[in-house]
Amino acid sequence: MSADDVSRPGTTGALAALVPRRTTRPDSGPPRAAVLILHGGTADSRAISRPWNVAGVRMRPFVGAVTRALPDEDTFVGQVRYRYRGWNGADADPVADVLRALAELAELVGEVPVVLVGHSMGGRAALRAAAAPQVRAVVALAPWCPEGEPVAHLRDKRVIVLHGDRDRVTDPAESFALVRRAAEAGSSASAVRVEGGDHAMLRRARIWHRATGATVADLVARIDGGPDLLSAERQGGEPGVL
Repeated sequence: MSADDVSRPGTTGALAALVPRRTTRPDSGPPRAAVLILHGGTADSRAISRPWNVAGVRMRPFVGAVTRALPDEDTFVGQVRYRYRGWNGADADPVADVLRALAELAELVGEVPVVLVGHSMGGRAALRAAAAPQVRAVVALAPWCPEGEPVAHLRDKRVIVLHGDRDRVTDPAESFALVRRAAEAGSSASAVRVEGGDHAMLRRARIWHRATGATVADLVARIDGGPDLLSAERQGGEPGVL
């Protein structure tokens, strides 16, 4: 049985929403932080989300990049498993799955600050789930940010968006607009434009991987400083460029 097949107490036999990818050593005490990685999906689908779906496989290099960027093994790294492949309108199914994963994480390692990393639909889910108090920061990769997405709950959260300028699936302009609105709402929000980057993050893949790993490592390094550090200079202006 693989980690992807694990069910945990309290899930009544259902597959767990949290899939551990790196746990801390038993003798080292609870982790100082956790990073949860969310893959993409589609707007509407009740098809079962399988670990071998392309959207899930696409995030494996990012799991590796994040893990390598956090070499001290004092940070838990995991992925969120969705029940369905789609967002599904007002049901926002992947958001519920992220919240389940956060609850399972607390049962597994206790209450720790969390950084969410999400791609496409997973980026939208991560931004929504940032309303949970333990979520301190979000790294959104080519996120789906339709007009009118809520941002008030991002106050005093750190939000970093990376979006390729050749993305034809989700709109980088909408992502950068969300960053500006989040900054106006009190978030420490900033954006980076990946020149030549596409939605699948295959073009300039090494840049995507390295930038994500470095960004997460920086956020975790700052996490002991509490909200003041994570709510540092509010940017929200023109995106940087990679």
